[in-house]
Amino acid sequence: MVILGPVGQTYRLPPAEVECPIDTLVGNWWVVHTKARNEKALGSDLDGLGIGYFLPLARVKRQYGRRRILVEMPLFPSYLFMCGGRDERSQTLGTHRAANVIQVFDQRGLKEQLRQIHRVTTSGKPVTLYPGLKRGSRCRIVRGCLKGLEGVVLRRRGVCRIYMAVETLGQSAELEIDADLLDTID
Repeated sequence: MVILGPVGQTYRLPPAEVECPIDTLVGNWWVVHTKARNEKALGSDLDGLGIGYFLPLARVKRQYGRRRILVEMPLFPSYLFMCGGRDERSQTLGTHRAANVIQVFDQRGLKEQLRQIHRVTTSGKPVTLYPGLKRGSRCRIVRGCLKGLEGVVLRRRGVCRIYMAVETLGQSAELEIDADLLDTID
């Protein structure tokens, strides 16, 4: 997150200081299955309706001809998370951008998972979508800006990666990390 200071000076806030929308919104969290490529548009519609939501985005390099650009893509394609009650659920479906709104029974578990995803997406570290949680050793990050995050760690192509699940979706996010920053959980 970048904040403009006096006379155009810019300051980059550390990830720990970025306010997490999960903690600021009041109500139940719902998983919204969007129509194809409607995640950002639905987020804009929900903003206009005054409905709180969380849409985790990842910066991805795309190549168009000879040009390479960075674009923000939804971390979980065709999903976003909406906060509210049954009225907000109805309004979300009324936008015609949502295919379904799924009720979440484990609110506390989902909120904790979303907090972790928020910390990862605002950390500035490269993150990619990894479908399906892989079995492996449970670990916790013990140092750095992501200290305290937990996930399942595996090695792929000689690189250590941590997978953090959003079990409601049956998906997880993948983050490349130095193995020295991890400690196993018994």
